[in-house]
Amino acid sequence: MEFPTTRMRRLRKNAKIRDIVRETKLQKEDLIYPIYFKEELQAMQKEEISSLPGEFRYSLDAGVEFAKQLENKGLKSIIVFGIPKEETKDEIASPDYSATGIVQKAIRKLKKETNLVIISDVCLCQYTSHGHCGMIKENDDTDDGIEILNDESLPYIAKVALSHAEAGADIVAPSDMMDGRVAAIRQTLDDEGYENVMIMSYSAKYASAFYEPFRVAACSSPHLGDRKSYQMDPGNAIEAIRECELDVIEGADFLMVKPALPYLDVVRMVRDEFMLPLVAYNVSGEYSMIMAAIEKGYLTERAISESLISIKRAGADLIITNFAPYLLLNDVIE
Repeated sequence: MEFPTTRMRRLRKNAKIRDIVRETKLQKEDLIYPIYFKEELQAMQKEEISSLPGEFRYSLDAGVEFAKQLENKGLKSIIVFGIPKEETKDEIASPDYSATGIVQKAIRKLKKETNLVIISDVCLCQYTSHGHCGMIKENDDTDDGIEILNDESLPYIAKVALSHAEAGADIVAPSDMMDGRVAAIRQTLDDEGYENVMIMSYSAKYASAFYEPFRVAACSSPHLGDRKSYQMDPGNAIEAIRECELDVIEGADFLMVKPALPYLDVVRMVRDEFMLPLVAYNVSGEYSMIMAAIEKGYLTERAISESLISIKRAGADLIITNFAPYLLLNDVIE
């Protein structure tokens, strides 16, 4: 039997060869860690998040110390989420743009004590009494009897972004999916002298079932209705290109696809279409699903790296992921 002169297995014969010919590599600077600061926690307190195995909500001191630990292992970027006291929430998300809010305090402390790139999630849902990402009013013509108001929400979203910039955020990341919010934020930041603060837009954010563990973590579930009237329909891909195009026009510095694994086709489409840095959010449901399978013995920890490599291979430059501590603290990546 004659063999062809080309033998693909030559490039796979041992680990050293596989390492040098690997097309897609996961590196420490590719990772952005989402960290949750809870206002009610004090000193070095942290509390386990039931929906995210191995993840915690942190007090200011405890969260910053953990961020330092990850930075010492090579983490470059962190995205900050806040959980305010329940009794402070109202219909206009007042704690969200307070100079003494939990996120603003966390940003200032992180900027003072670390050299991390500080990204802040800009949204209203954790801070509103109703749990939606914008202002609401009753409307009998909608599916659930309420309407999430687009234009009326933009000034509040821009106020949140400005307060984060004032606290020292390097990048603000609007996740609300209101039309025109990138332009509103860019205009506000520029008017107030923060023209160098970047915008990482959640450009193609789908109304996904994979967010449920995060909503438990951030106490951000809507109290009535759902978010399908402003987050994208999972069946739509071309629409993602239109959303990204508008964000580019409005002044976004980064684009994002969220979730990542169920939308790798969209990640690739956006990568092929636009030259901006592309972020993919490896969301809570993706994390918890794999962690549960590992706990049950259905998968091994190899599934973690493989899943993240698939996101990079699809075209993402950066990945927001709860897996960052596992990868860094266990020296899985260099």
